[in-house]
Amino acid sequence: MGKLLIVGTVAFDAIETPFGKTDKILGGAATFIGLAAAQFSLESAIVSIVGDDFPQSYLDLLKNKGIDISGIEIVKNGKTFFWKGKYHNDLNSRDTLITDLNVLADFDPKVPANFKDADVLMLGNLHPSVQLSVIQQMEEKPKLIALDTMNFWMNNTLAELKEVIRHTDVITINDEEARQLTNEYSLVKAAQKIQSMGPKYVVIKKGEHGALLFHDDDVFFAPALPLEEIFDPTGAGDTFAGGFVGHIAETENISFHNLRNAVIHGSNLASFCVEKFGTERMQHLSKEEVSRRLNQFKQLTQFDIELQ
Repeated sequence: MGKLLIVGTVAFDAIETPFGKTDKILGGAATFIGLAAAQFSLESAIVSIVGDDFPQSYLDLLKNKGIDISGIEIVKNGKTFFWKGKYHNDLNSRDTLITDLNVLADFDPKVPANFKDADVLMLGNLHPSVQLSVIQQMEEKPKLIALDTMNFWMNNTLAELKEVIRHTDVITINDEEARQLTNEYSLVKAAQKIQSMGPKYVVIKKGEHGALLFHDDDVFFAPALPLEEIFDPTGAGDTFAGGFVGHIAETENISFHNLRNAVIHGSNLASFCVEKFGTERMQHLSKEEVSRRLNQFKQLTQFDIELQ
């Protein structure tokens, strides 16, 4: 059983999709990652920051999932990071209506002493300088450092982002971001260029069309499970990342073969996340449900064919 350290936002979200809308609910990259990773046998901790407007019940929820929350700083008289977004009919595109950084604007992460030796470090989507600060606080290099980022940081802090990328073992980004980062339309060429920046592994997420894993000349593809209903894609990418690093931390195996399995676990958990608004589905997800759907994934992709 390995140790997983998660760095990212713990936040409020307000979401509108063609199927309804919410007031402020529990959100944030680290929250989704942590809830997904809680499906595995491991020790995990979140490093983040909230205001004292953040309900104790939300903190208790994370704690009750076995997540160490001692690294979540609570700022007196501070307001928690808040994001509000509206999805278009295809659910692939959205408009950001409000982004209030609040206490996140002055976030100086502090890694708990008992997690400075974590086996796996998951750097959720944050300012690259914050991500780098966490890497520098680790007492020894984790067996795997995973990075999630987005086009906002590519547009505004590219030099700092490339420095973080240089220190990571695996990066998870979507196809649009991979193309922007590399100026390559071909995802194969984009992955090769990203590997030359530092990471041994590149995961390119393609939303409802699955995910690709690249390592040297090896490529693995995992489909997304066809679902009857999709309510809200918010946090699906973070949930994928949580399943991915959760499996790696549990197995303590960073071979390409095991990372292929990690991609499947990430895709499996992400398929649950989109079925309800925000973190609701992940809060009440059982291991039995996860196992059943994992079997569906296996049936979806398994075939027998005779090769001449």
